[in-house]
Amino acid sequence: MVTALLTFALYTGASALVHWYLWRRLIQDTALGARTARYGARVLAVLAVLPPLAMATTRDLPQHIGRWIAWPGYVWLALMMYVTITVLLAEPLRLLVARRGTSRRISGGARAEALPQKVSAGVPESGRRTPQRDMPGGEGERLTEGRAPSDGPTRRVVLARATAITAGAVATSLVGHGMHTALGSPRLAHVRVPLARLGRRADGFRIAVVSDIHLGPILGERHTERIVEIVNRAAPDAVAIVGDLVDGGVEHLGRAAAPLRHLTSRHGSYFVTGNHEYKSGAEPWIEEISELGIRVLRNERLELPAFDLAGVNDLTGTDHGDGPDYEAALSDRAPERAVVLLAHQPVMVHEAARRGVDLQLSGHTHGGQMAPLGLLASLQQPAIAGLHEIDGTQLYVSRGTGFWGPPVRVGAPPDITVVELQSRNR
Repeated sequence: MVTALLTFALYTGASALVHWYLWRRLIQDTALGARTARYGARVLAVLAVLPPLAMATTRDLPQHIGRWIAWPGYVWLALMMYVTITVLLAEPLRLLVARRGTSRRISGGARAEALPQKVSAGVPESGRRTPQRDMPGGEGERLTEGRAPSDGPTRRVVLARATAITAGAVATSLVGHGMHTALGSPRLAHVRVPLARLGRRADGFRIAVVSDIHLGPILGERHTERIVEIVNRAAPDAVAIVGDLVDGGVEHLGRAAAPLRHLTSRHGSYFVTGNHEYKSGAEPWIEEISELGIRVLRNERLELPAFDLAGVNDLTGTDHGDGPDYEAALSDRAPERAVVLLAHQPVMVHEAARRGVDLQLSGHTHGGQMAPLGLLASLQQPAIAGLHEIDGTQLYVSRGTGFWGPPVRVGAPPDITVVELQSRNR
């Protein structure tokens, strides 16, 4: 409970800063009137609470209750993100207009100061009129400004209103398209990966890679059924679920995960933990997944035809006394056999490469999920999506089938990938 309150406070503080910025740019700068400003401030104050509330509470709530918080909170989070990005991109233009307006007022003021000196020459002190610039709203005030007072502000207001309209249109379009993509069926991708040590018996071995299903307040049983249907139609030799199955406890999401028991393949289905399992109760979920007929690889390895399949726990497990143990998973194996490693986070490939892993299968990144967030993910991970070679080890990163937070994917469609292993000695 304390952790949830601290998380809510942290998220709320960050959200308040962003919404204050949006109030300044979208409401105050657009000068739509005092009444509109008051109404807009109240609306933004309410909206500022929704995303933190969704992030802090929905994991601990029953699905039928959590969705009433998750939908408005996460959809607004996506809209807010793209509105903020668009407004930030317009900042240089706003600053340029403001700077030009300031320069004109300064030069106009200098000209106005010189004018009274010329007209007052030879006039007795007692006969001079008080310069009108000292009178509020008089002609002198306009001379001091150098132009009509409304000219400068009008430019800024027009720009502010154009920016607000553009930001709203951009955000609505991107989020609408992104929701359609995220809530649609994952595409089935295929990739062939040649492995130097792969035995001929395993040539053409097909592994269906499924990652980041993220069952939670928005995605439920139907989402799982759709994934099972796609995987079974592909008829793989094995299924690898590489973490982040859930965002919530077994008591709330056990039914949503139940269709996984219907996965079919020649050599079985396998699972490794992701960071969200440790946030949702890893041990109960490991027991639940095992009861569904899926083998959980907890820092262990098994032999499949002509190659080894290994799995390690996620890095987050270290904080729970259940972190990755590469030695346990990869030591004492025949060096002539290829090894495929299941590891949730792509960054784990560096340790895998030190131990001679041929191929690592990962997820975690969602392919960036909402562009341009992939740029931030690339600062933490060596790859965001697709097939790469890192330190001599091949790494395949799935974009995942679900989403975290907003039900939105922009530039990162969900996928299930059939990885076909190829022997270079065939």
